[in-house]
Amino acid sequence: MNRIGFIASSLLLALVVLSSTLFVVDQRQFGVVYALGQIKEVITEPGLKFKLPPPFQNVTYLDKRLLNLDSVDVEPMLTAEKQRVVIDWYVRWRISDPSNYIRNVGLDETAGANQLNRVVRNAFQEEINRRTVRDLLSSKREQLMNDVKREVSEAVAGAKPWGVEIVDVRITRVDYVDTITESVYRRMEAERKRVANELRSTGGAEGEKIRADADRQREVTIANAFRDAQKLKGEGDAQAARIYGDAFGRDPAFAQFYRSLEAYKATFNKRSDVMVLDPQSEFFRTFRGNLPGGK
Repeated sequence: MNRIGFIASSLLLALVVLSSTLFVVDQRQFGVVYALGQIKEVITEPGLKFKLPPPFQNVTYLDKRLLNLDSVDVEPMLTAEKQRVVIDWYVRWRISDPSNYIRNVGLDETAGANQLNRVVRNAFQEEINRRTVRDLLSSKREQLMNDVKREVSEAVAGAKPWGVEIVDVRITRVDYVDTITESVYRRMEAERKRVANELRSTGGAEGEKIRADADRQREVTIANAFRDAQKLKGEGDAQAARIYGDAFGRDPAFAQFYRSLEAYKATFNKRSDVMVLDPQSEFFRTFRGNLPGGK
């Protein structure tokens, strides 16, 4: 029984030792084998690999994919004209030499990102100090990014190479600091208000001019209409007088009768009117049938 237990324990121990000698390298990773703290081998091909069991050999992994580093520092930078601006940027980079990376940078990607962030910021500060805000917003912005990429590439490939490759450097935003931005907004707002007031004043003046012209045209139109109406009325009165004259000239008795009826109509136009007259008055001659030339 003890022999069976010994064999089982031996087999279990052998399996544990064997499993500690096997490791898998993913196609997205570098495998780095250490022997007593020294880099023994860098494995770049994926697959099942072998090593000595710990503590003789250990393995660590580094990402071989393209990595992205975004800016996290919001400290302003000074341009050539001493304007304080804040920029956002990002860097695309990858680990190209795991041995140099581990020796000179660190054991993981975070160490490289931290050191690279400092180098990129210093490069941006140096290049922005040489340029104006207009340069940062114009076509010269592309040249700025290329210069920063060149400086960062030179820094990581110095006397102690980092074992990294800088693929791209890009600026995503350029803006003034909050105090300057607020001042710019206030100036823009004041300018827009000035333009709006000027437009309102111009519009008001044009409106008054249009209203005055409309009033003048109205008065002219009314005056012309009144003149034409009076002219037509005068012509009508003249024609009516001529017609009346012709008619009355032909029959004076009828003319007197017609005028008397018109007088009666104008006098007795209300039921409440009261008149005190002598019945034998000349006013009632027509009622009595006494017409000029009559019997």
